[in-house]
Amino acid sequence: MFKSIMIFIFFSLGSVGAYAKIDLVTLPIRDQVQLTIYNPADLTLVREQRTLTLKPGINRLELSWAETLIDPTSVYLEAPQHKGQVNLLEVSYLPHVKESAIWVIESQVSGEVLVEISFFTSGITWNAFYMATLSTDEQSLHLQNEVRINNQSGEDYLNAKTRVIVGKIHLLDEIAQLAKQNPPYGMPIEPFPFTDGNGTLTPRLEEEIKEKSVRSIFTDSVGVAPKQIIKEGLSEYFIYTIEGTESIPNGWGKRLPALDKIDIPVQVLYRYDEQRYGTETQQLLFFKNDQEHHLGETPLPDGQVIVYRQLAENQHLSYVGQLQTQYIPVGQEVEFNLGTAKPVKVEPILMDYKTENYLFDYQGQISGFDRIQEWQLKLTNNRDIPVEIEIFRQIEHPYWNVTYAPDLAVHYEKIDLDTIKYRLTLPPHTKEYLLPYTLTLFEGERQSKKTLIKGMAQ
Repeated sequence: MFKSIMIFIFFSLGSVGAYAKIDLVTLPIRDQVQLTIYNPADLTLVREQRTLTLKPGINRLELSWAETLIDPTSVYLEAPQHKGQVNLLEVSYLPHVKESAIWVIESQVSGEVLVEISFFTSGITWNAFYMATLSTDEQSLHLQNEVRINNQSGEDYLNAKTRVIVGKIHLLDEIAQLAKQNPPYGMPIEPFPFTDGNGTLTPRLEEEIKEKSVRSIFTDSVGVAPKQIIKEGLSEYFIYTIEGTESIPNGWGKRLPALDKIDIPVQVLYRYDEQRYGTETQQLLFFKNDQEHHLGETPLPDGQVIVYRQLAENQHLSYVGQLQTQYIPVGQEVEFNLGTAKPVKVEPILMDYKTENYLFDYQGQISGFDRIQEWQLKLTNNRDIPVEIEIFRQIEHPYWNVTYAPDLAVHYEKIDLDTIKYRLTLPPHTKEYLLPYTLTLFEGERQSKKTLIKGMAQ
């Protein structure tokens, strides 16, 4: 069954504990194998079919899982074509023998019998990789996604049907830890925890699959016939089933295409926010996982994203940035922070500072005044395309007022009690665009004057 498993067939010689070895055979090669890979728990469900030669009566099979990460307590065997005629009576772990167990199988048939074997293993992982290419004008996006599978389980899986789970499941134990525990020697195996009597996943995992599955067709770089990844929606996650079979030897990895969408409408926005990013302008990319953006059929798995920009038609790509994206459900807006945008700069400059409008109490002491700051935002766009930019300014004072030139009203917005925002489009090759405003801070009794409107622009 496993990488180093041997099957020993025994016949009973009296009591159950007394038997003699009659024949020794290696386990037949797999007829079929299916992998279902759950990443968060380092868990893979393996379901395989093999043809065993059984004789009527009691058959004892010794199995070894040496040098693998298989959880031996999860192994389950049944003969679907001979229900009630071939039964697994018990599994016992031999004293002082590690990574080995005896299966006691009662058979009412003789000859070749197709059996299904299921078990959990760890060490097989998958991750998603995205390549995103912006158009020259940065108005649209070509998005490609690959599923990369890596096998470090200690076992070769050849010609395997492969499925990956997009989303999170919740398990109390990780199979990698279970596989390292000492088996309960002499104790029978527990029923396979996530299957029913037919060896299929329980309704908790399978019955919610929708009647319709979404198919996406992809072509690889060498022109081989395209494969499909069938995506089945469950209540909390998706199953991606890779078309056909893939051989994934131990220590190897596979890259499988999963998505290829062109002309996705996007918005590129440059943002300056000292509270969140410091003094560097950030480049942000926005789109939505919905049909309007040529997506929305399935969730997008978490993974690494590398973003390029097409310099001109049929020319080289320019590197923009990279990031790690989180799981993106259908309908959710996507925000990629592509990092610092050095060609687009914002420099706040305090041009003048003064105090005025003093108030005095009956003792002649100052009881209130205004602090007036003249600010100027110096904006630069060294790119060859226009850029949309928004600038956040935080005001660390409870009572304030902002004034600006009338032609800047369309760019100004009060966000909350201590934040304002300017948003505008800078033409290409803008060396110096000045955006002035006046900030007035009210101190003492000046805060309570009815003629002052707290935090309102004039």
